[in-house]
Amino acid sequence: MSHHLDSPIARQDIRLDITDLYVFRGQTGTAFVINVCHSIFGPIPTPGYHPEGMYEFKVDLNGDAVEEVTYRITFNERDQDGKQSYVVRRIRGAEAVDPHAPGSIVAQGTTREIVSTTSGLHVWAGKAGDPFWIEPDVLHAVGHAFQDGTSANLSGWEPSRAKNLFAGHTAYSIVLEVPDNELLEGAGDRRRIGVWAVATLATDAGGWRSINRVGLPMIHPLFTQYNEDLGNRLNAGRPSEDFATYGEIVIKAIAGVVSANGTAENPKAYAERITHRFFPNMLPYEVGTPAVFGFGDWNGRSLTDNAPDVMFSLAANTPLGLGIGKESVTSKPSKIFPYVPAAS
Repeated sequence: MSHHLDSPIARQDIRLDITDLYVFRGQTGTAFVINVCHSIFGPIPTPGYHPEGMYEFKVDLNGDAVEEVTYRITFNERDQDGKQSYVVRRIRGAEAVDPHAPGSIVAQGTTREIVSTTSGLHVWAGKAGDPFWIEPDVLHAVGHAFQDGTSANLSGWEPSRAKNLFAGHTAYSIVLEVPDNELLEGAGDRRRIGVWAVATLATDAGGWRSINRVGLPMIHPLFTQYNEDLGNRLNAGRPSEDFATYGEIVIKAIAGVVSANGTAENPKAYAERITHRFFPNMLPYEVGTPAVFGFGDWNGRSLTDNAPDVMFSLAANTPLGLGIGKESVTSKPSKIFPYVPAAS
Protein backbone atom coordinates (compact mmCIF):
# COMPACT_ATOMS: atom_id res chain seq x y z
CA MET A 1 0.00 0.00 0.00
CA SER A 2 1.11 3.59 -0.42
CA HIS A 3 -0.02 4.85 2.97
CA HIS A 4 -3.22 2.84 3.43
CA LEU A 5 -3.76 1.99 7.14
CA ASP A 6 -0.05 2.61 7.61
CA SER A 7 0.23 2.83 11.41
CA PRO A 8 -1.72 2.17 14.61
CA ILE A 9 -2.39 5.89 15.07
CA ALA A 10 -3.70 6.27 11.53
CA ARG A 11 -6.00 3.26 11.96
CA GLN A 12 -7.67 4.71 15.06
CA ASP A 13 -9.79 6.94 12.82
CA ILE A 14 -9.27 6.38 9.12
CA ARG A 15 -10.92 9.68 8.27
CA LEU A 16 -7.45 11.06 9.09
CA ASP A 17 -5.50 8.30 7.32
CA ILE A 18 -4.02 9.84 4.16
CA THR A 19 -3.58 7.01 1.68
CA ASP A 20 -1.91 8.92 -1.16
CA LEU A 21 -0.67 12.34 -2.24
CA TYR A 22 -0.64 13.46 -5.88
CA VAL A 23 0.71 16.68 -7.42
CA PHE A 24 0.43 17.34 -11.14
CA ARG A 25 -0.37 19.84 -13.87
CA GLY A 26 -4.11 20.48 -13.92
CA GLN A 27 -6.26 22.16 -16.50
CA THR A 28 -5.55 25.66 -15.22
CA GLY A 29 -2.93 25.35 -12.48
CA THR A 30 -1.20 22.98 -10.08
CA ALA A 31 -3.43 20.20 -8.76
CA PHE A 32 -3.03 18.72 -5.28
CA VAL A 33 -4.91 15.56 -4.29
CA ILE A 34 -5.09 13.49 -1.13
CA ASN A 35 -7.27 10.48 -0.39
CA VAL A 36 -8.47 9.47 3.08
CA CYS A 37 -11.03 7.13 4.69
CA HIS A 38 -10.41 4.07 2.51
CA SER A 39 -13.04 1.35 2.15
CA ILE A 40 -10.47 -1.43 2.59
CA PHE A 41 -10.76 -0.72 6.33
CA GLY A 42 -14.18 -2.37 6.27
CA PRO A 43 -17.44 -0.91 7.60
CA ILE A 44 -16.79 2.71 8.58
CA PRO A 45 -18.91 4.01 11.50
CA THR A 46 -18.88 7.59 10.21
CA PRO A 47 -17.37 7.96 6.72
CA GLY A 48 -16.05 11.16 5.22
CA TYR A 49 -13.83 13.78 6.83
CA HIS A 50 -13.15 14.32 10.52
CA PRO A 51 -14.90 17.46 11.82
CA GLU A 52 -12.28 17.86 14.57
CA GLY A 53 -9.34 17.43 12.22
CA MET A 54 -7.63 19.47 9.57
CA TYR A 55 -6.11 18.47 6.28
CA GLU A 56 -3.18 20.48 4.96
CA PHE A 57 -1.15 20.71 1.77
CA LYS A 58 2.32 22.02 2.67
CA VAL A 59 4.51 23.70 0.05
CA ASP A 60 8.22 24.48 0.35
CA LEU A 61 9.14 27.23 -2.12
CA ASN A 62 12.89 27.64 -1.48
CA GLY A 63 14.32 24.17 -0.91
CA ASP A 64 14.79 24.35 2.86
CA ALA A 65 12.20 21.62 3.62
CA VAL A 66 10.10 24.12 5.59
CA GLU A 67 6.71 25.21 4.30
CA GLU A 68 6.19 28.76 3.05
CA VAL A 69 2.60 28.06 2.00
CA THR A 70 -0.09 25.95 3.67
CA TYR A 71 -3.54 25.25 2.28
CA ARG A 72 -5.72 24.07 5.16
CA ILE A 73 -9.11 22.39 4.74
CA THR A 74 -11.47 21.89 7.68
CA PHE A 75 -14.88 20.22 7.61
CA ASN A 76 -18.10 20.44 9.60
CA GLU A 77 -20.20 17.48 10.72
CA ARG A 78 -22.15 15.46 8.15
CA ASP A 79 -25.69 16.61 7.51
CA GLN A 80 -28.69 14.31 7.10
CA ASP A 81 -27.73 13.73 3.43
CA GLY A 82 -24.16 12.82 4.33
CA LYS A 83 -22.73 16.09 2.99
CA GLN A 84 -20.14 18.17 4.80
CA SER A 85 -19.43 21.87 4.41
CA TYR A 86 -15.79 22.95 4.45
CA VAL A 87 -13.50 25.97 4.51
CA VAL A 88 -10.17 26.34 2.70
CA ARG A 89 -7.60 28.67 4.22
CA ARG A 90 -4.25 29.82 2.86
CA ILE A 91 -1.42 30.59 5.27
CA ARG A 92 1.77 32.20 3.98
CA GLY A 93 5.25 33.02 5.24
CA ALA A 94 6.46 32.27 8.74
CA GLU A 95 2.92 31.47 9.90
CA ALA A 96 2.62 28.59 7.41
CA VAL A 97 4.18 26.27 10.01
CA ASP A 98 1.74 27.31 12.76
CA PRO A 99 -1.34 25.07 13.17
CA HIS A 100 -3.07 27.90 15.03
CA ALA A 101 -2.48 30.61 12.39
CA PRO A 102 -5.85 31.82 11.06
CA GLY A 103 -4.69 32.48 7.49
CA SER A 104 -7.07 33.79 4.86
CA ILE A 105 -10.26 32.07 3.74
CA VAL A 106 -9.91 31.43 0.00
CA ALA A 107 -12.83 29.07 -0.64
CA GLN A 108 -15.87 27.54 1.01
CA GLY A 109 -18.12 24.78 -0.20
CA THR A 110 -19.91 21.49 0.33
CA THR A 111 -18.77 17.98 -0.49
CA ARG A 112 -19.73 16.49 -3.88
CA GLU A 113 -19.86 19.96 -5.46
CA ILE A 114 -17.17 21.74 -7.48
CA VAL A 115 -16.20 25.14 -6.12
CA SER A 116 -14.47 27.68 -8.40
CA THR A 117 -13.42 31.11 -7.12
CA THR A 118 -12.84 34.36 -9.00
CA SER A 119 -9.10 33.98 -8.37
CA GLY A 120 -9.04 30.70 -10.33
CA LEU A 121 -8.93 28.32 -7.37
CA HIS A 122 -10.89 25.06 -7.77
CA VAL A 123 -11.90 22.68 -4.98
CA TRP A 124 -13.72 19.36 -4.81
CA ALA A 125 -14.16 16.90 -1.96
CA GLY A 126 -16.11 13.68 -1.99
CA LYS A 127 -16.18 9.91 -2.31
CA ALA A 128 -14.11 8.59 -5.22
CA GLY A 129 -12.67 5.42 -6.65
CA ASP A 130 -9.09 4.75 -5.57
CA PRO A 131 -6.76 5.21 -8.60
CA PHE A 132 -3.88 3.43 -6.84
CA TRP A 133 -2.96 -0.21 -7.32
CA ILE A 134 -0.87 -2.72 -5.36
CA GLU A 135 -0.17 -6.45 -5.54
CA PRO A 136 -0.42 -7.94 -2.03
CA ASP A 137 2.10 -10.78 -2.44
CA VAL A 138 4.79 -8.44 -3.77
CA LEU A 139 3.92 -5.87 -1.13
CA HIS A 140 4.40 -8.28 1.75
CA ALA A 141 7.56 -9.82 0.28
CA VAL A 142 9.12 -6.36 -0.03
CA GLY A 143 8.11 -5.46 3.53
CA HIS A 144 9.76 -8.61 4.91
CA ALA A 145 12.91 -7.99 2.86
CA PHE A 146 13.50 -4.50 4.23
CA GLN A 147 12.63 -5.57 7.76
CA ASP A 148 14.88 -8.66 7.71
CA GLY A 149 17.73 -7.53 5.41
CA THR A 150 17.07 -10.18 2.75
CA SER A 151 16.11 -10.40 -0.90
CA ALA A 152 12.39 -10.22 -1.60
CA ASN A 153 11.15 -13.81 -1.58
CA LEU A 154 8.87 -14.12 -4.60
CA SER A 155 9.40 -17.83 -5.16
CA GLY A 156 6.15 -19.37 -6.27
CA TRP A 157 4.66 -16.01 -7.23
CA GLU A 158 3.65 -15.64 -10.85
CA PRO A 159 3.08 -12.20 -12.44
CA SER A 160 0.29 -13.74 -14.50
CA ARG A 161 -1.68 -14.22 -11.28
CA ALA A 162 -1.08 -10.67 -10.02
CA LYS A 163 -4.13 -8.89 -8.68
CA ASN A 164 -4.92 -5.36 -7.58
CA LEU A 165 -5.79 -5.37 -3.89
CA PHE A 166 -7.62 -2.06 -4.28
CA ALA A 167 -9.77 -2.89 -7.30
CA GLY A 168 -13.31 -1.72 -6.62
CA HIS A 169 -12.39 0.19 -3.48
CA THR A 170 -13.16 3.81 -2.68
CA ALA A 171 -11.69 6.66 -0.68
CA TYR A 172 -12.67 10.22 0.18
CA SER A 173 -10.68 12.71 -1.90
CA ILE A 174 -9.72 16.33 -1.43
CA VAL A 175 -8.76 18.00 -4.72
CA LEU A 176 -7.34 21.51 -4.81
CA GLU A 177 -6.18 23.28 -7.98
CA VAL A 178 -4.22 26.48 -7.46
CA PRO A 179 -3.26 29.10 -10.08
CA ASP A 180 0.51 29.03 -10.59
CA ASN A 181 0.99 32.74 -9.95
CA GLU A 182 -0.77 32.44 -6.59
CA LEU A 183 1.13 29.30 -5.61
CA LEU A 184 4.53 30.80 -6.49
CA GLU A 185 3.96 34.24 -4.98
CA GLY A 186 7.22 35.22 -3.29
CA ALA A 187 9.25 32.44 -4.92
CA GLY A 188 11.01 34.70 -7.46
CA ASP A 189 12.20 32.75 -10.49
CA ARG A 190 12.19 29.44 -8.63
CA ARG A 191 9.53 27.01 -9.85
CA ARG A 192 10.75 23.86 -8.08
CA ILE A 193 8.62 23.13 -5.03
CA GLY A 194 8.47 20.42 -2.40
CA VAL A 195 5.04 19.18 -1.29
CA TRP A 196 3.73 17.09 1.56
CA ALA A 197 0.35 16.62 3.22
CA VAL A 198 -0.58 16.38 6.88
CA ALA A 199 -3.73 15.27 8.69
CA THR A 200 -3.98 16.40 12.30
CA LEU A 201 -6.51 16.03 15.10
CA ALA A 202 -7.47 18.60 17.72
CA THR A 203 -6.47 17.61 21.26
CA ASP A 204 -8.33 18.25 24.51
CA ALA A 205 -5.50 20.53 25.57
CA GLY A 206 -6.11 22.85 22.64
CA GLY A 207 -3.24 21.66 20.46
CA TRP A 208 -2.99 19.53 17.36
CA ARG A 209 -1.72 15.96 17.05
CA SER A 210 -0.18 14.80 13.78
CA ILE A 211 -1.96 11.63 12.65
CA ASN A 212 -0.55 11.20 9.15
CA ARG A 213 2.17 12.82 7.07
CA VAL A 214 2.72 11.93 3.42
CA GLY A 215 5.34 13.09 0.93
CA LEU A 216 6.91 10.51 -1.36
CA PRO A 217 4.82 7.40 -2.05
CA MET A 218 5.69 3.96 -0.68
CA ILE A 219 7.94 5.03 2.22
CA HIS A 220 5.73 3.22 4.74
CA PRO A 221 5.35 -0.03 2.73
CA LEU A 222 9.12 -0.21 2.39
CA PHE A 223 10.09 0.37 5.99
CA THR A 224 7.15 0.07 8.39
CA GLN A 225 4.96 -2.89 7.39
CA TYR A 226 6.47 -4.88 10.24
CA ASN A 227 7.66 -1.98 12.39
CA GLU A 228 4.55 -0.15 13.53
CA ASP A 229 6.38 2.03 16.04
CA LEU A 230 8.41 3.46 13.16
CA GLY A 231 5.16 3.97 11.26
CA ASN A 232 3.78 6.10 14.05
CA ARG A 233 6.99 8.08 14.31
CA LEU A 234 7.21 8.76 10.57
CA ASN A 235 3.73 10.26 10.69
CA ALA A 236 4.94 12.89 13.14
CA GLY A 237 7.88 15.24 12.81
CA ARG A 238 8.81 17.54 9.97
CA PRO A 239 10.58 16.98 6.62
CA SER A 240 13.54 19.12 7.64
CA GLU A 241 14.22 16.69 10.51
CA ASP A 242 13.77 13.45 8.56
CA PHE A 243 17.34 12.52 7.70
CA ALA A 244 18.68 13.28 11.17
CA THR A 245 15.85 11.32 12.80
CA TYR A 246 15.35 8.35 10.46
CA GLY A 247 18.36 8.31 8.17
CA GLU A 248 20.34 5.67 10.07
CA ILE A 249 17.34 3.30 10.22
CA VAL A 250 16.60 3.59 6.51
CA ILE A 251 20.24 3.33 5.45
CA LYS A 252 20.54 0.07 7.40
CA ALA A 253 17.37 -1.35 5.86
CA ILE A 254 18.35 -0.48 2.28
CA ALA A 255 21.94 -1.66 2.71
CA GLY A 256 20.72 -5.01 4.03
CA VAL A 257 18.55 -5.70 0.99
CA VAL A 258 21.13 -4.43 -1.52
CA SER A 259 23.80 -6.57 0.13
CA ALA A 260 21.52 -9.61 -0.06
CA ASN A 261 20.87 -8.87 -3.75
CA GLY A 262 24.58 -8.37 -4.44
CA THR A 263 23.82 -5.42 -6.72
CA ALA A 264 26.26 -2.84 -5.36
CA GLU A 265 29.96 -3.03 -4.55
CA ASN A 266 29.34 -0.84 -1.51
CA PRO A 267 25.76 -1.39 -0.29
CA LYS A 268 26.02 1.19 2.48
CA ALA A 269 27.22 3.91 0.13
CA TYR A 270 24.33 3.12 -2.21
CA ALA A 271 21.92 3.18 0.72
CA GLU A 272 23.19 6.56 1.86
CA ARG A 273 22.62 8.07 -1.58
CA ILE A 274 19.10 6.69 -1.82
CA THR A 275 18.22 7.76 1.71
CA HIS A 276 19.25 11.30 0.83
CA ARG A 277 16.73 11.09 -2.04
CA PHE A 278 14.03 9.84 0.30
CA PHE A 279 14.66 12.51 2.95
CA PRO A 280 13.46 15.20 3.43
CA ASN A 281 10.25 13.31 2.68
CA MET A 282 8.69 15.71 0.18
CA LEU A 283 7.32 15.23 -3.32
CA PRO A 284 9.33 17.48 -5.68
CA TYR A 285 7.59 19.22 -8.56
CA GLU A 286 8.46 21.80 -11.23
CA VAL A 287 5.38 24.00 -11.43
CA GLY A 288 3.86 24.16 -14.91
CA THR A 289 5.35 20.91 -16.21
CA PRO A 290 3.85 17.45 -16.79
CA ALA A 291 4.11 15.28 -13.70
CA VAL A 292 6.03 12.02 -13.84
CA PHE A 293 7.08 9.79 -10.98
CA GLY A 294 9.50 7.56 -12.83
CA PHE A 295 12.79 5.74 -12.60
CA GLY A 296 14.75 8.64 -14.08
CA ASP A 297 13.04 11.56 -12.40
CA TRP A 298 10.59 12.49 -9.69
CA ASN A 299 8.49 15.43 -10.78
CA GLY A 300 5.22 15.39 -8.90
CA ARG A 301 3.02 12.34 -9.16
CA SER A 302 0.15 11.82 -11.56
CA LEU A 303 -2.86 9.65 -10.86
CA THR A 304 -1.50 6.95 -13.19
CA ASP A 305 2.20 6.80 -12.21
CA ASN A 306 3.50 3.37 -11.18
CA ALA A 307 5.01 4.44 -7.86
CA PRO A 308 5.40 0.93 -6.36
CA ASP A 309 7.60 -0.41 -9.17
CA VAL A 310 9.75 2.73 -9.01
CA MET A 311 10.24 2.87 -5.25
CA PHE A 312 10.62 -0.87 -4.67
CA SER A 313 13.20 -1.26 -7.44
CA LEU A 314 15.14 1.85 -6.48
CA ALA A 315 15.37 0.94 -2.81
CA ALA A 316 16.36 -2.68 -3.55
CA ASN A 317 18.67 -1.76 -6.45
CA THR A 318 17.11 -4.56 -8.46
CA PRO A 319 13.95 -4.81 -10.58
CA LEU A 320 10.84 -5.44 -8.49
CA GLY A 321 7.56 -5.22 -10.39
CA LEU A 322 3.96 -5.79 -9.37
CA GLY A 323 2.95 -7.49 -12.61
CA ILE A 324 0.02 -5.05 -12.88
CA GLY A 325 -0.40 -1.39 -13.78
CA LYS A 326 -3.02 1.30 -14.29
CA GLU A 327 -5.13 -1.11 -16.34
CA SER A 328 -6.01 -2.90 -13.08
CA VAL A 329 -7.74 0.19 -11.63
CA THR A 330 -11.52 -0.24 -11.63
CA SER A 331 -12.50 3.46 -11.67
CA LYS A 332 -10.30 5.38 -14.09
CA PRO A 333 -9.15 8.94 -13.34
CA SER A 334 -10.05 11.79 -15.69
CA LYS A 335 -8.13 14.63 -17.33
CA ILE A 336 -10.92 17.00 -16.32
CA PHE A 337 -11.27 18.53 -12.85
CA PRO A 338 -11.65 17.05 -10.24
CA TYR A 339 -9.59 14.32 -11.97
CA VAL A 340 -10.48 11.57 -9.46
CA PRO A 341 -13.36 9.24 -10.39
CA ALA A 342 -16.38 10.19 -8.29
CA ALA A 343 -18.18 7.28 -6.60
CA SER A 344 -21.62 6.90 -5.07
